[in-house]
Amino acid sequence: MSARWRRKRPKRRVRPPPQKRVGKRANPPSRSRRPPLPTGPKTIIRLHTVKRIYKVGTERIHALDGLDLEVRENEYVAVMGQSGSGKSTLMNLIGCLDCATSGTYELDGQDVTTMSPAALAQVRNQKIGFVFQSFELLPRADALHNVELPLIYSRHPVWSRRKLAVEALTRVGLAERVDHRPNQLSGGEKQRVAVARALINHPSILLADEPTGNLDSKTSREILALFDRLHDEGQTIIMVTHESDVACHAQRIVRMLDGKVVSDLPTEQDTAYAYRNGGQRL
Repeated sequence: MSARWRRKRPKRRVRPPPQKRVGKRANPPSRSRRPPLPTGPKTIIRLHTVKRIYKVGTERIHALDGLDLEVRENEYVAVMGQSGSGKSTLMNLIGCLDCATSGTYELDGQDVTTMSPAALAQVRNQKIGFVFQSFELLPRADALHNVELPLIYSRHPVWSRRKLAVEALTRVGLAERVDHRPNQLSGGEKQRVAVARALINHPSILLADEPTGNLDSKTSREILALFDRLHDEGQTIIMVTHESDVACHAQRIVRMLDGKVVSDLPTEQDTAYAYRNGGQRL
């Protein structure tokens, strides 16, 4: 082959030696950072400047007047106040049984202020358990059927309802009373059935309105011991009471007057605690 048609080899490119980096990069690449982990229990209830105004004829009654309140997960809070202070209205609002006239209410990170009645009913069924002073049991139904009632509204199958109801009754110490009707139960046992019914859906919050109001002192202590155990297991509890001895079982005592929170203190700093331990009741 002639030199004319001989294929030329490409010349090799000589790369320059790598240079040492001096200092930091002028524009380092951005790296996505994870948000810091939350510290402590999350806020499960947040009420901000909440008002509830009722109209009676031409009169406007401020049941709640610019109320602010926060409750964290796994807290045990007692709400105290005289008749007409607004504590029952507050409980109805927290339990999504009533709506605020103005202000905001966030439940478990969800704004429920403008929810429809159907949506509020679903929130009540899934996130809130109620314990009333008068038990509110169906007289012709046994303990098992009373406890499984909330599951009927959430359309659980029969086998699941029975299983969960038995577990809830066992949790409150009534495993041997599942087939007893209310007229066959003592006052304390009726309230235990009511507590089991409130816990059946594993609610975020347990609302108790004067849970010991219809009980004698011995039975009241048993119910309060049950509440203490539930709180130790992680249950968030908000309880309305006018009895200092009952309120002292809570971590915090919130005192209301004229629709406002006038005191929100740890139990050890509240006057109810001092009264229980021999001090003067203020």
